[in-house]
Amino acid sequence: MANKSFNTNQKRNNAKKMKIFLLTHERELHRGTNTGSLAIDDYNEIVERLLWERVNPDKELIRLIENNEAVLLYSKGESSETESLAVVEEYENIIIIDGTWQEAKKIFNQSAYLKNAPQFTLKTENDSLYKLRANQPKGGLCTIECIIEVLKIKGQNKIASELLAKFEKFNGCT
Repeated sequence: MANKSFNTNQKRNNAKKMKIFLLTHERELHRGTNTGSLAIDDYNEIVERLLWERVNPDKELIRLIENNEAVLLYSKGESSETESLAVVEEYENIIIIDGTWQEAKKIFNQSAYLKNAPQFTLKTENDSLYKLRANQPKGGLCTIECIIEVLKIKGQNKIASELLAKFEKFNGCT
């Protein structure tokens, strides 16, 4: 019984230490279809929004990357599910680019510091439930779905379930 209590407390502590940074394109702030806000509204102690500025990048984010203390969720080609899980489990600071697919590509391509960050790709068996925007690439997830998957990997299933319910309502699934 003591081991279960320890594991539960350890998971709670991990949630407090874990930080998901949403590197957000300015246009995304004004869109009613932005799903990153769903997580920030209720879990701002875990999820923090950083406005992307090409010529003035966030200094703390650069520091985390330079010190190998953050990992970027970004699809850079093929990687196995095992490799992706191993990479994300090593880090408490996760960076997710928040914008349209075209904006995310632009942010990555115009930010040399992101190219230097360790990267991982989510492998999921589920297609995106997101229906509010066109041009979703096959296998691509929206921001809140990425956050939910990262939370699951990190053992934060309760928070992931709460955000999924909120997303389904937002998306018109319930």
